[in-house]
Amino acid sequence: MKLREYKEKKFEDPNFVRAYQEVQPELKVIRAIVEARTAQNLTQKELAERTGIAQTEISRLENGSRNPSIKLLQRLAEGMGLVLNISFVPKEE
Repeated sequence: MKLREYKEKKFEDPNFVRAYQEVQPELKVIRAIVEARTAQNLTQKELAERTGIAQTEISRLENGSRNPSIKLLQRLAEGMGLVLNISFVPKEE
C-alpha cells in the first residue's frame, strides 16, 4: 500500500481525523520554526548561539517533544531577526 492510499484510508476514520486536526496547531508552529531557520541557512547550533537557547532545546522544539512558550518563540524570532506574529483566524469549513 502506498502512503497516499494509507492516508486516504486513515481519513475515513472520524477518530483519526479528530486526532489529526488536534495536532495541527503544534505542527504548524514546528513547521514555522524549521522553515524560518532553514530559510536563513542556520543550523540549530547557530540559532542556539544567537538566542542563548540550548541546541538540544531547539531540537526538542523542532521534533515536537516540547511545546514552546510565547516567550521562547519570541526569543527564537528575535534571534532570526524576525517578528513573532500570532493570530486567530476563522475555521475552515
